[in-house]
Amino acid sequence: MKKLVFLFLLFFPLVMYGQQKYTISGNLKDTQNGEDLVGATISVQGSTAGTTTNTYGFYSLTLPAGPYTLVYSYLGYTAIAQSIYLNQNINLNLELTPSAATLQEVVITSHKKDANVQQNKMSTDVLPMETIKTLPAFMGEVDVMKTIQMLPGVQSGGEGTSGFYVRGGSIDQNLIQLDEAPVYNASHLMGFFSVFNADAIKEVELYKGGIPAEYGGRLSSLVDIRMKEGNNKHFDAYGGIGTIASRFTLEGPIVKDKSSFILSGRRTYADMFLKLSSDENINKNKLYFYDLNTKLNYKIGKKDRLFISGYFGRDVFQYKELMRMDWGNATATARWNHLFTDKLFSNFTAIYSNFNYNIGMPSGNTAFSWKSNIEDVNLKADFSYFPNNRNTIKFGLSSIYHTFKPGIIQPRSETSVVRELLLDEKYALENAFYLSNEQEISPHFSFTYGLRYSFFQNMGGRVQNYDATHQLVTDTVTYARTHIYKTQGGFEPRLSARLLLNENSSLKASYNRTLQYLHLASNATSASPFDVYIPSGKYIKPQSANQIALGYFRNFRQNTLEASAEVYYKDLKNQIDFRDNAELLLNNNLETEILTGTGKAYGLELMVKKQTGRLTGWASYTLSHTERTIKGINSDKAYPVRQDKPHNLAVVMSYQISDRLTLGANQMYSSGNVVTMPSGSYRNGNIIVPIYTERNGYRLRDYHRLDLSLTLNNKKQPGQKYESSWNFSVFNAYGRKNVFSVQLDQTEETPSRMESKEISIIGAAIQAVTYNFKF
Repeated sequence: MKKLVFLFLLFFPLVMYGQQKYTISGNLKDTQNGEDLVGATISVQGSTAGTTTNTYGFYSLTLPAGPYTLVYSYLGYTAIAQSIYLNQNINLNLELTPSAATLQEVVITSHKKDANVQQNKMSTDVLPMETIKTLPAFMGEVDVMKTIQMLPGVQSGGEGTSGFYVRGGSIDQNLIQLDEAPVYNASHLMGFFSVFNADAIKEVELYKGGIPAEYGGRLSSLVDIRMKEGNNKHFDAYGGIGTIASRFTLEGPIVKDKSSFILSGRRTYADMFLKLSSDENINKNKLYFYDLNTKLNYKIGKKDRLFISGYFGRDVFQYKELMRMDWGNATATARWNHLFTDKLFSNFTAIYSNFNYNIGMPSGNTAFSWKSNIEDVNLKADFSYFPNNRNTIKFGLSSIYHTFKPGIIQPRSETSVVRELLLDEKYALENAFYLSNEQEISPHFSFTYGLRYSFFQNMGGRVQNYDATHQLVTDTVTYARTHIYKTQGGFEPRLSARLLLNENSSLKASYNRTLQYLHLASNATSASPFDVYIPSGKYIKPQSANQIALGYFRNFRQNTLEASAEVYYKDLKNQIDFRDNAELLLNNNLETEILTGTGKAYGLELMVKKQTGRLTGWASYTLSHTERTIKGINSDKAYPVRQDKPHNLAVVMSYQISDRLTLGANQMYSSGNVVTMPSGSYRNGNIIVPIYTERNGYRLRDYHRLDLSLTLNNKKQPGQKYESSWNFSVFNAYGRKNVFSVQLDQTEETPSRMESKEISIIGAAIQAVTYNFKF
């Protein structure tokens, strides 16, 4: 009871006032397309009071009775000053117009000009799609995930891959969400492209630390990707025809100013060119991917809005009639926004997510099919309460039902030598409750504090019990589908604070504890089509991380130039690695291959960002170290992991040469990957067998790459609705052969010796041309 009283006093301060107060609330939208303006600023002229819009463009501001002039502003838009006399609650919806002065200018910034200094947020990066589209892209395909890899604290999973590491975490410790639905494999074409079609995406936000209490389930980061809502003013059609893929998007109103839709598709067409070959070894092969995004939104009344969005994407590979593989994601999100009062905003969400793959040989004496998938059904309720100007309280709950089907193999013909194999299916519930408050103590000091409690429940299915060594199965128990046989969980406190030193600089600090209940069974450097996720359970504990961060933030030249410096330290528990020569595919006893231990990661992140003008972009540098200590690996001593790259530098620039011509450039540099190399060898007959001792004891050559792009906008005549542009890009402009891995082979000249051969995925400059259009 004492704890409940304490929480009430902690999260509901400054709610009661003696003076009569009233609330003005509403939504802010873009006057051209009706899209919500997220993070727009509402300030009170002559006062420090103010607020910002939430993810759905909603704001709420409570003030004492009296006359006020409110200023509504959003970077790149013309501000509106609205005079009101507040003697009752007011609902005021407004639309802001893009400023003519910035229509021809690329803007790379947060939503608010001085957000870098003023907001409580730290360890967070916001990337509008307008920014991402100005940067050079591999094969001309604009890629959200590749852009994220150029931010401080983020390490690439390898040349040409969309996998990434954040502040020493592994690939599966990143939660990637599309309209709140988790995307378990964000890669197309074995990682060369991501599943996110840039034409359908509105904005991307990356959280590396200071993660809000409403998010959980992963240790290292959250990538929150939001789809466009669709133009509710008029119809638009746009797309592009590129070297490897084409895109087409259609959006417009269903009922003007009330409901809208967007439909966006993309497909590669390398397989179509293969058919033109006269060689049957080529023309019967297939290799392509496609994806489809769609979203509907409907304004039911003044207090209710409904959003329905979905994504479906697939990769297909077929080698003649001998082998076929296909894999992909499917997600669906239904959200209902309801305004209970002018101070209480709610969002109820139902989410579906599925990742699956199929592999098969259709004929012959080894004909088989192999299927696997992971499926989630999630229900959420989130609330935002605005009691007064100095407090924004958020609370909610969620429950996810996980279904794990790691694999089923079946013969495809009567003569097949393949025997049926069904790995044990697993089921689990992942539940969470949270409560947080963003509180302004004074104009100079504010902080956000919250508490999340999550717990994971294993349910039903066939469960194997092991002996004390966790190697031998002692018995097998089958539980009813709804029976809960194991529950694990814990508290996840969150805290961030901001001290404003002056109007141009601030100090920020954050602490968060996170828990992760799902684990990726993979030794690959990036997400692969054969990924298998395994849940925490009787023999696998949840992973946990405690991270603290401290940062200094400074803006220059009237907030057009941002600079920041952050240091962080992360302590990791129950970290997973695999035994040497572990069998991960089609293993019904994966628990026996897993070893657990501790880890730590720390680093320094520096970033300078230029927001406006002809030359925009950023430069970032990260100095970091990460290691693991796991009993049974590396003689029980600490060892660096793949994501340990001490130096990481990225320079990203876009220069507007003229109204029609824009030049883009990316320069990347990082330390090489760590690898495990043999310290010796012995002969077994005619075969030389390497002896491995130190885990990841060697480092490959440093990585660096330059990408260039040139965008030419076609001339636009007065009154012309059709717009078009040409994009010319060069990936790896100076043809650097960066090392992806090392292969050991016996030499032909001296069979008693072994030599290492460097393997490069991309060893030449790759040119691409894309024609973009809009009408």
